[in-house]
Amino acid sequence: MSLFKRSVVSEITSHAGVVFSTLLVVWLSVLLVRLLGEAAGGNIGADVVVVLAALSTITALPTILAVSIFIAVLTTVTRNYRESEMVVWFASGLSLADWLKPVLRVAVPVALAVAGLTLVASPWAYRQIGEYHERFEQRSDLSKVTAGQFAESSGGSRVFFAEDPVNPTDELGNVFARETGPEWLSVLTASSAHSETLPNGDRFLVLGEGHRYDLKPGTPELRLVHFEKYGLRLESKSGGDPMAEARAAAERSSKARSTPQLVEDNTNSSWSQVMWRISLPLAALNLALLAIPLGAVNPRLGRSGDLLIAGLVGLLYMNMINLSRAWISNGKLSFGLGVWLIHGAVALLTAFLLMRRLRVKAPKNST
Repeated sequence: MSLFKRSVVSEITSHAGVVFSTLLVVWLSVLLVRLLGEAAGGNIGADVVVVLAALSTITALPTILAVSIFIAVLTTVTRNYRESEMVVWFASGLSLADWLKPVLRVAVPVALAVAGLTLVASPWAYRQIGEYHERFEQRSDLSKVTAGQFAESSGGSRVFFAEDPVNPTDELGNVFARETGPEWLSVLTASSAHSETLPNGDRFLVLGEGHRYDLKPGTPELRLVHFEKYGLRLESKSGGDPMAEARAAAERSSKARSTPQLVEDNTNSSWSQVMWRISLPLAALNLALLAIPLGAVNPRLGRSGDLLIAGLVGLLYMNMINLSRAWISNGKLSFGLGVWLIHGAVALLTAFLLMRRLRVKAPKNST
């Protein structure tokens, strides 16, 4: 490999690594804040926050990689123009078209990695995320109770709050529970709680010594009961195999279904998802090539305008892919046309801009 190609490949790879790590850190920061907020609100289990963050990152990697290679090529070409290194390469007999091979040397492996992620890894990650959410929803009321947090049952009829246990034999400390029935509104307080499973499989939350207050809304009726032990029956949302039902529920989402399953479904929604999975690796390749003519700037002019235009073009490209995906899902656009229309237009734009940069303007006639 020539000195030119080695330097270009090395610089693009270096810039891509910096951009990728920066975008990944930003993504993880935002994602962890959102997941921790959901865990604090009782929507997900606190024990699966890290796992969900890792799985969600897998689903975001295709877009991050495509944007990273675009920014890396764009900044590399722009820097060579700004620091007049392009003048040296042009004087050595090279042209802007010679950037295609070293750029493709980096962009093709990235596009293949994006294809592997979109076609295989991302559907698997979406299935795992869906299963985690479904399993959490199918857990019993007691399993959702965490000391120091309010927890609501699946139907919303019960609300629990518990403190840390004082005795090591107890699962929960002081317990507050509100139960809404068809006629009565009940409030229970107890000094402790633990779960018990009967031989027939029924599960109960057994409260220690406490009180029960029953109110009938709209009437002055009130009942006060003191108890030494009180049992609340806990039921899961389903009586079948929770793992199998969680997996089946997760696979109902088109994002979680494998590509062969989507093709077999043969619906507009499934074809739109197939289009999205094919589009991202093509977009990564197109964006890398489009960055070559977009990065060719005049070193005498300001750099912010050119970079802003390049960013807007890349953003428009990704938005058009999303728009085509929605049109295919709604039946307004066929799958065959939707897959190649936007990518073909961007490829033609790249060729046009590259030819315009390569064209040598004739000197003006002084007469």
